[in-house]
Amino acid sequence: MNLHVKHERPSLVDYRHNGEKAEMAFSDAEMGRRQDAIRFAMAEKGLDAVVFTSFHNICYLAGFLYCQFGRNYALVITRDSATTVSAAIDGGQPWRRTFGDNITYTDWQQDNFFKGIRQLVGKGRNVGIEFDHVSLAVRDGFAAALPGCKFFDVSGAAMAQRMIKSSEEIAHITKMTAIADLGGEACLEALRIGAREVEVARHATNSMVAEIARQWPHSELMDTWTWFQSGINTDGAHNPLTSRKIEAGDILSLNCFPMACGYYVALERTLFAEFASDAHLKYWEVNCKVHEAGLKLLLPGARCCEIAQELNEIYRSHNLLQYRTFGYGHSFGVLSHYYGREAGLELREDVDTVLQPGMVVSMEPMIMIPEGLPGSGGYREHDIVVITEDGNRNITGFPYGPDHNIISCAG
Repeated sequence: MNLHVKHERPSLVDYRHNGEKAEMAFSDAEMGRRQDAIRFAMAEKGLDAVVFTSFHNICYLAGFLYCQFGRNYALVITRDSATTVSAAIDGGQPWRRTFGDNITYTDWQQDNFFKGIRQLVGKGRNVGIEFDHVSLAVRDGFAAALPGCKFFDVSGAAMAQRMIKSSEEIAHITKMTAIADLGGEACLEALRIGAREVEVARHATNSMVAEIARQWPHSELMDTWTWFQSGINTDGAHNPLTSRKIEAGDILSLNCFPMACGYYVALERTLFAEFASDAHLKYWEVNCKVHEAGLKLLLPGARCCEIAQELNEIYRSHNLLQYRTFGYGHSFGVLSHYYGREAGLELREDVDTVLQPGMVVSMEPMIMIPEGLPGSGGYREHDIVVITEDGNRNITGFPYGPDHNIISCAG
């Protein structure tokens, strides 16, 4: 018996029509609008195809949110087609979740992913890719698979498109923001002296996931999470959960993040367990003052950098500017704590983007008073605002400030 006979296995397989197309969160007209906007940009730049590789652009343009796990994924848009490229380990799920077509590559040989890209790009010679996402290894793979092609960056143009939300997106984000408020209420239900951060967070996350399942019964349920921070753990906005037990007098940071169909929203609030010291109240009230002033500045025509500079002056007047830790807010859409960011729409001194109707941004000032000082801890309030033609609409409903969020939780 010859054990060295080579068995030919395919580089690409067809897992389409394994089941029916899934019901999507957005209409066919909305998804078609997004892809057509990319084709318009392609025509302007003289591109034959665009190969998207990021979580956020593939989800935004095709509805499919991949699980990378060491493999490559793509969405190839040409002048007349849109096709995701997925790994065989996912079976037919990528096709079912794609607005468009799909091809599947196997891992029988190396570089099968790039063979799929070559098949879709065809004879195209000017190809757009995401310079801010493609690694050097993937860039080399594209060059080898598409000899003679010239590559052009499309990441900025794609981001600019995502920054202006459609009416369907705004409706989706508004529903999800209400779910974040529900998560906040669930945190209060679970909050007890002696409870662990992770226990409070788990109750909030479970409540939000149940509501997402109710409102979007055909959606995948993934990535919703809660960070509930206490004491020293409030010093960073992205500090992970721990098993620290909540004590009376603790400063607390509530952070609820429901995720549906790749879209992220957030509710973030400063709380106190049972009581707040005078020093804590002083810092909290100043931060709420900055928050309220910031909400009034989120208007069409305002420039991100100028908003940041104006809010800086409030902190400076209280000798607190040195305790500010990050920008005052950011855009919302297809993003998460491990993918996506619409960096062109952040409320920072180095961003000169002008706010426009249809943008969705947060106002989330934060200061951090170092451990060892009276009133130590991190203070942060976070609302989500839709920019309208004549102002803004705050879609966050959970209350903030000392009048509401000193929580009796001894029972």
